[in-house]
Amino acid sequence: MNEEWSQKTKDMGALLNKEVTYKEGIEKLLELRTELFTQIEQIVNGYPDKAFSLMPFPNVTGYHSKTLSYSIWHIFRIEDIVAHELIAENEQIFFAGKWQEAIHSPIITTGNELKGEAIREFSEKLDVQALLNYAKAVMEATNEILRNLTYADLKRRFGEEEKEKLRRIDCVSTDKDAVWLIDYWCGKDVRGLLKMPFSRHWIMHIEAMQRIKNKLCKQCKQ
Repeated sequence: MNEEWSQKTKDMGALLNKEVTYKEGIEKLLELRTELFTQIEQIVNGYPDKAFSLMPFPNVTGYHSKTLSYSIWHIFRIEDIVAHELIAENEQIFFAGKWQEAIHSPIITTGNELKGEAIREFSEKLDVQALLNYAKAVMEATNEILRNLTYADLKRRFGEEEKEKLRRIDCVSTDKDAVWLIDYWCGKDVRGLLKMPFSRHWIMHIEAMQRIKNKLCKQCKQ
């Protein structure tokens, strides 16, 4: 993981642990998210749409085995679900803004259930600019939620009621590679969710996106 980004998440985590510094920790998180989102924007604005469904690492294990479009979709569907269904307990940006139609997505899930060729086929269907606009809308909505968190909110935990809610809305596939997310998210308190998925999860997939775009650049030069 990028050492600078990793250190920023550690610093943020330490600040969130104390009531006297948690607000500073939130600000550090917001700054990091802005920095990371700039990386996504640069990739979207710097590459043709056809690049976003290419898989230069199709037979490897790791986040870079996906596509650029899938990576963006995955980051922000997860964030939208967690931020609104669990923390804010209101409507997801995806549904409120009718983003499925704009993005042309055949699914509403996180995409964890997709494998190999299915990822490429899914990515080909997506409107890349609409996807970026959705991602930005999710980020901004989450940022507002983060700014309004109290220290007591950070200690809030989730139980069977929240798990059942997540199962009912069908935004997490029942596939074995996806369904575990429900227990994972609900096994954390809000403070834990600020790290995964609101910061470290971004970093892991953005680093994968950088590997993908760098490989695509090399292939174009060959």
